[in-house]
Amino acid sequence: MEDLVFSPKQRRVLTWWRPGSPDRDKQAIICDGAVRSGKTLCTGLSFFCWAMRSFQNRNFALCGKTISSLRRNLLSELIPLLENMGFRCRMQNGRNLIQVRLGRRKNTFYLFGGKDEGSAALIQGITLAGALLDEVALMPRSFVEQTAARCSVTGSRLWFSCNPESPGHWFYREWIEKAEEKKVLRLQFAMTDNPGLSPEVLERYQTMFEGTFYRRFVLGEWVAAEGIIYDFFDESYVSPVPEGEMEQWYISCDYGTVNPTSMGLWGKQDGVWYRVAEYYYDARQQRRQKTDEEHADALEKLAGGRRIEAVVADPSAASFLETLRRRGWRVRRADNEVLSGIRLTARLLKARKLVICQPCKDAIREFSLYRWEDKGDGQDRVKKEYDHAMDEIRYFASTIVGKERNGGFFAGCVERRL
Repeated sequence: MEDLVFSPKQRRVLTWWRPGSPDRDKQAIICDGAVRSGKTLCTGLSFFCWAMRSFQNRNFALCGKTISSLRRNLLSELIPLLENMGFRCRMQNGRNLIQVRLGRRKNTFYLFGGKDEGSAALIQGITLAGALLDEVALMPRSFVEQTAARCSVTGSRLWFSCNPESPGHWFYREWIEKAEEKKVLRLQFAMTDNPGLSPEVLERYQTMFEGTFYRRFVLGEWVAAEGIIYDFFDESYVSPVPEGEMEQWYISCDYGTVNPTSMGLWGKQDGVWYRVAEYYYDARQQRRQKTDEEHADALEKLAGGRRIEAVVADPSAASFLETLRRRGWRVRRADNEVLSGIRLTARLLKARKLVICQPCKDAIREFSLYRWEDKGDGQDRVKKEYDHAMDEIRYFASTIVGKERNGGFFAGCVERRL
């Protein structure tokens, strides 16, 4: 067998679980990043070596988007490598399992596909000593959480690998951003972490992508992909809250009962409008609907005693607007023309006349998820999800900022990339 060469990052994947490793106390590992970065093979090799060294007569899960993709992307290359290393692997395709022997040890590896919400039922009832989830970002959350819950044997651990998606993706938010809290070792891969790629192949991949996809597939970063409406928006458009006094204050609001309610606090300084703070309440997530009065209390807290010129709100939220009026707030019905509002908002953001500040985490999250509906009919329609902060930012741009400028500023546009 030809000797394998591993990069320092790949060697860390292979050895993180071994006695003496500084990562030995971790409960899971996440290998995310660029395509062709070598993360899948070394993750699989590490998983089998750990399982066969640590356990005897236990069950493990090998999970992919589908069982076919798992066989193709992982097992077709990994099984021959394991057999060359002395592992004896007996595939039972009819039962979707692999029995593996190494010396006197024997363990069983079950194959699962996590393609949709119904997949979680397939893994219920089994007791696992560990699981590997390849391309985990393509799996539904319910399947991943059910798989993790089945790993109840003392000493069990989880292996995850994936290519980046949007930074608003649930796996990024719940596992990668919370890696330290969950005792997870997270290793981010770029193409240059794979010593098996020749300079010619690496150059070809690097020239194949540009923009968002270069950052995602070559650099391994979690950034928004095509289909995102504000596809230019990234961390460079996020600013700290500026020091000094604001000249004016407004609040923008998109009201929801079952859907989220989003409000933004806007301050003007030197001709620039800053969204300095927000209120975001998701009744589904919190499992409780708030009343108009409770949302009005939250608006007052957001205002924080500042002199608010007006609350700019969705005109369809009639009962909530009436509640605000009874409390003495000046309410302006928002200009709710969607497409021209999106074009104007994009132009203002690019011109740095609208600035989103760091405390506005839910708005920043929605920028990475707000996308065009793709029905293949050539119509520009917004997908009606992750659009609550986006709507009230658009209300403010169209109703307040756009009106204080001359007509020439309305000429911006957002192009849809197909």
